[in-house]
Amino acid sequence: MKNLRRAFPYFRPYRSGLAAGLICVALAQGLSNVVPWFVKLAIDALGEPGTTLGEVSVIVGIMLGIAFLGSAARYGMRDLMNGISRRIEVDIREDFFAHLLKLDASFYLETRTGDLMSRSTNDILAVRQAMGPGIMYVVNAIVGFVVAMSFMVAISPKLTLYALVPLVALPPVVIGFGRAIHRRFEQIQEQYSTLSTMVQENLTGLRIVRSYVQEADQQQRFDDLADAYRQRNMALAHVSGAFHPAMGLLAGFGMIVVLWIGGQEAIAGAITLGDYVAFFIYLTQMIWPLIALGWVTNLFQRGDASMGRLLAIMEREPTVLPPARSEDGRALPAAGGPLEVEGRLEFRDVHFRYPNTQRDVLRGISFTAEPGTTTAIVGSTGGGKTTLIEMIPRIHDPTEGAVLLDGVPLTDLDPAALRATVGMVPQDSFLFSETLHTNIGLGLDDLPGGPVSVEEGALEGVDPRVERAARVAQLHDQILEFPNAWQTELGERGINLSGGQKQRATLARAVAREPSILVLDDALSAVDTQTESRILADLRGVMAERTSFVISHRISAVMHADQILVLDEGRIVEQGTHDELAAEGGIYADLLRRQTLEEEVRSAPEATPA
Repeated sequence: MKNLRRAFPYFRPYRSGLAAGLICVALAQGLSNVVPWFVKLAIDALGEPGTTLGEVSVIVGIMLGIAFLGSAARYGMRDLMNGISRRIEVDIREDFFAHLLKLDASFYLETRTGDLMSRSTNDILAVRQAMGPGIMYVVNAIVGFVVAMSFMVAISPKLTLYALVPLVALPPVVIGFGRAIHRRFEQIQEQYSTLSTMVQENLTGLRIVRSYVQEADQQQRFDDLADAYRQRNMALAHVSGAFHPAMGLLAGFGMIVVLWIGGQEAIAGAITLGDYVAFFIYLTQMIWPLIALGWVTNLFQRGDASMGRLLAIMEREPTVLPPARSEDGRALPAAGGPLEVEGRLEFRDVHFRYPNTQRDVLRGISFTAEPGTTTAIVGSTGGGKTTLIEMIPRIHDPTEGAVLLDGVPLTDLDPAALRATVGMVPQDSFLFSETLHTNIGLGLDDLPGGPVSVEEGALEGVDPRVERAARVAQLHDQILEFPNAWQTELGERGINLSGGQKQRATLARAVAREPSILVLDDALSAVDTQTESRILADLRGVMAERTSFVISHRISAVMHADQILVLDEGRIVEQGTHDELAAEGGIYADLLRRQTLEEEVRSAPEATPA
């Protein structure tokens, strides 16, 4: 149970409630164990001459009072213990999610989304059951066993010894079954992760599945995974199913001993008939702790396996970390706090290699981007363009070399504070299932949360920064044409927008932040050339005020940049302005020539037959 012990600190905020709950557990079970003693008194009283109905009625009344108090205690224990376990479940889930947000891109490159979903749902649920019902019933079983044993010894030590002989086999049985349950539950959770990943990928890529007519194939894959999941659950069910009867069998042997030897002692007068009946009831009550022991062992083994899977993620340290202190004595802002920058970015002999790989994606990258200038990056697919600009907001840190902002290494800056100064438009246009207004205003302070409407040509409730950014992205007029305008709810990943609209929405989101550094990673690839021209014209005014980086395969998007970097196989092979590179006759000139030819072919009138 070494993994599950790591979850015990979560009880600290609820110590008083936990203590009260455990007291209720002990009280409820203790009162339940007192009842057979009064049964003994009643039976013995009925066998004595001169006993009146009133005397028996007093005993019955006491038993009813005990039953009432026991019921109240049981309600209290369930309400407190289950309530605390639910709060702990929320605390663990919040900590798990917060840790996921801290982990860097390299972690998500090697971890499946379905696996994380499984851990954040099924595994946390298993931990909760161990931390709540598991602890509640193990205390219940211990108290029940100890109290019942005390009364049994008081009645007949000899008979108690005989009744406990079959229980000598209990420890090895519990240990053996516990190990088998732990192993099988881990296999179940792993298979559930695989199944969740498969479902998540198919729902996200449903259009591809349908386009390639793969419904039957994917259905068969799902059936195979689901069947494997069923088989692993059945393997656990077989073990769990044998566990409870094994406990009952051991208890049954004890009952046979009591029936035989206890009956002989009752006949011989060594114990009274009331003693015999009460002893038998106590032994029956001890069967529940044995059964509960099996069930609780099952819960603890599941919880331990699941906590181990959670710890495997929660103990993973991000590779991109805030600095402990500034090496040059510069005061560092608090996490996410303001960071005043001029915007001068310098790459010094930067190398980068993804974890667990053997090839450098970037090799010896060196250049400087001055404040207020635009740096364009072009090159073949897979040349390292995206990896290079992901160094700027510290999505990755260099394997070798350094990236400096205003002369300060980025590793001396808190990632959250740095990212607050960067507006980034990634290749993948990701939008949340929120309104358009909320999506474009993501990260803005004091964003209006009320309804947004258009009345008599005036925008009501629209943040001016959001409106201005939408106009720059050439999306404003289209938004007003939607039935719900700014209040249009987007589907998952913005599925109800076209590719170009999604790109423009993410572009507007970056511009709305008014960042000191603007990074556009192929941000207009899904936009037609005419719209692109209008966006670029408006963007030039925005980019003139900040340090900008543009990745694009279109010459029209980069030709006005202050400097252009041509990447090939992770190296800068050409560097200069548009005119300089066009005159060199190298890779950039070849790219310009091919795009010019393509444009001429598209614009040429179709030949007509003579």
